[in-house]
Amino acid sequence: MFSKKIVASVFVMMFASNIFAQPIVTDSTTRSTTDSTSNSTTTVKSPPPTAVAPNITSINNDLCAVGVSGAAQTQILGIAIGSTFVDKNCERLKLSKTLYDMGMKVAAVSTLCQDERVFTAMMNAGTPCPVDGKIGNEAKVIWEADPERKPQKVKSKD
Repeated sequence: MFSKKIVASVFVMMFASNIFAQPIVTDSTTRSTTDSTSNSTTTVKSPPPTAVAPNITSINNDLCAVGVSGAAQTQILGIAIGSTFVDKNCERLKLSKTLYDMGMKVAAVSTLCQDERVFTAMMNAGTPCPVDGKIGNEAKVIWEADPERKPQKVKSKD
């Protein structure tokens, strides 16, 4: 009989818990209003614009050109320029070498003699520069007779 009471008690507890257990329902409404005023100052610090000089390269080292470039920048305006210049002495040496390689030795020397320094050195050595197809003493007589024909010293651009 004791076991019947236990079974009946358990049955009543299960039945009672189902009857009295109701779900919990929560309704909630929230209203929120935010009124905000903000004052801020932003300072942007950036470097000034920069003018960049162009890179002037000559890939072939057999050229007698020199690249020069430069740039200037102010707060308002920037400018960059570049150019190449021909090295006349370099050209003279290359022309002389080419003539010599072709077997034209007198023409090669004559090309070098267009430089006043080479002309003076040749005269001081007693081997005057060729002139009008003449070499040696015949050329020396022509050079001494007409000094205006001598190459002039080229003023440098420094």
